[in-house]
Amino acid sequence: MYTISDTEDLPGTVSSHSRYEKLSTDRSDCLLSFASPVGLLLSCNHIYNQYLFIDNSDENLRQFEKSARNMHSLARYSRANQINKEWIEKYLNEAHSFGLQSIRAHFNVMSWSDNPAELKQLKNDTGSALALMECKPRHNTTDTATLYWAGIPGNAGDFPSEESFYTFIEPALCFFTEETNYQDSPSPFGIKMADRLTGKPIHLDISDLPMKQGIITNRNKFILGPSGSGKSFFTNHMVRQYYEQGAHVLLVDTGNSYQGLCELIKGKTKGEDGVSFTYTEDNPIAFNPFYTDDGVFDIEKRESIKTLILTLWKRDDEPPTRSEEVALSNAVSGYIEKIKSNAQHPSFNGFYDYVKDDYQKVLEQKKVREKDFDIANFLNVLEPYYRGGEYDYLLNSEKQLDLLSKRFIVFEIDAIKDHKILFPIVTIIIMEVFINKMRRLKGIRKLILIEEAWKAIAKEGMAEYIKYLFKTVRKFFGEAIVVTQEVDDIIQSPIVKESIINNSDCKILLDQRKYMNKFDDIQAMLGLTDKEKSQVLSINMNNDPRRLYKEVWIGLGGTHSAVYATEVSTEEYLAYTTEETEKMEVMNLASELDGNVEHAIKRISLKRIKSNTKDH
Repeated sequence: MYTISDTEDLPGTVSSHSRYEKLSTDRSDCLLSFASPVGLLLSCNHIYNQYLFIDNSDENLRQFEKSARNMHSLARYSRANQINKEWIEKYLNEAHSFGLQSIRAHFNVMSWSDNPAELKQLKNDTGSALALMECKPRHNTTDTATLYWAGIPGNAGDFPSEESFYTFIEPALCFFTEETNYQDSPSPFGIKMADRLTGKPIHLDISDLPMKQGIITNRNKFILGPSGSGKSFFTNHMVRQYYEQGAHVLLVDTGNSYQGLCELIKGKTKGEDGVSFTYTEDNPIAFNPFYTDDGVFDIEKRESIKTLILTLWKRDDEPPTRSEEVALSNAVSGYIEKIKSNAQHPSFNGFYDYVKDDYQKVLEQKKVREKDFDIANFLNVLEPYYRGGEYDYLLNSEKQLDLLSKRFIVFEIDAIKDHKILFPIVTIIIMEVFINKMRRLKGIRKLILIEEAWKAIAKEGMAEYIKYLFKTVRKFFGEAIVVTQEVDDIIQSPIVKESIINNSDCKILLDQRKYMNKFDDIQAMLGLTDKEKSQVLSINMNNDPRRLYKEVWIGLGGTHSAVYATEVSTEEYLAYTTEETEKMEVMNLASELDGNVEHAIKRISLKRIKSNTKDH
């Protein structure tokens, strides 16, 4: 046991916080409490006891006045008395000048171990921690038992008063530790993360509980991390746990990041789930925007059809005029009424025919001028999507993608990510499929995660659609998650800020050291406080070399934030890895085992564990 029970043991100055160099950068300060070295930063088993004795301050000061007079009268007999008198007067002057309350204080650190061989190291570690605070480490051997007894709740009355020293409340509070251990969320739903310091598992709810507590108003998430920061690894870890807790997960990917997990789920469910759609020329992703299961075309459905057609019709730099928007809305409404009255099979071809014939007559009757709505231009631009056109298959699907019963779906659209026409349309198609699914699944958690594909829709004219998606997702117990690694894309795009970031109350950032020079822009874009900035920039700065993990910062509603570790088992690592060689090792072995990815992972994992055991 080490004690701070005498003014001689105290440092020259104290402060409310200190800079923790290991997690600070030249652009950010990681500020911890002054006593943090004997708090969470002391890695052994220990208890840090902090005592403040609130006596009668006026009585204390009277006693000091009396003592000062005695010292004054005895000063001529001893220089020590003269010095003591000066110290007492300094204390009294401080108390009276600033109206400070006189109290007594005591602090001690008890550390222990079951292994006697470790005690010497414990003693050194604890003493060093106190030395970091510039306190004099005083190893107490005289009244350890009494102090131990007094430290038990309810026994503070037996504290030996001679072990305390006089001070004021303000400096005494500097010896309090502010940092606390991570706590599990009491919510039944959540994801497993780890304490960044100790590696202890944490049950963390970043969706339901914060919503219930009013910390966030939506469950949407924005994830930013450069290549190699562990972004895909974290999202794999998160969506797997969502899936295992009954959520319906739909992923829009452009790099096979979820292949391993999808194959694993497919194997475990014997092909019932873990569905992967890859866009190819032979098997394109197609749908029918005018199709509804129940024949109901509500405002949101009409808006989504209108937005899709606007995307097909107008270029990014060519916003529609008000009259064009009105004309298009009327065309969509007119075609929907025709579907209802004629009970015909709805399709984009049918809409095109309606505009070409029926709606053209309507415009003539209304005397709509060509400059207000150029119908010839409209039909000409949309012709590639009409019967016989280059993309006629896209919006005239005879069969609907029935994804209602599938809980884990991956759309892999890497093949068309550079295609200016197909990429945005297919992305919208997928989002529409998700929204249709959402409407039919009442009371079940739904999640759509869009990787770099969000770029396809972050364009002028699409902002309203994205807002509509995020708003609708919230209404139907869903989460929209956007993942990106291109920091310039988010800094330069006002649509991202207005439509995505402002509608995502949960921000998740991974290692940002690659973006250190641009981080001020990121901070402004995401609205991070200086404290949050220092947390983010501390990611992976002081990782334990004995553990394999990467850190991630999670911020909720601008008020709650912390850094966690994504630390998983070898089996989970092999399921999530995006490292090509490791993925191939798993897939090749799985093909030898009749496609059983789970068995392949178990075998490779066992082999690695045995290898690590031998090395140690």
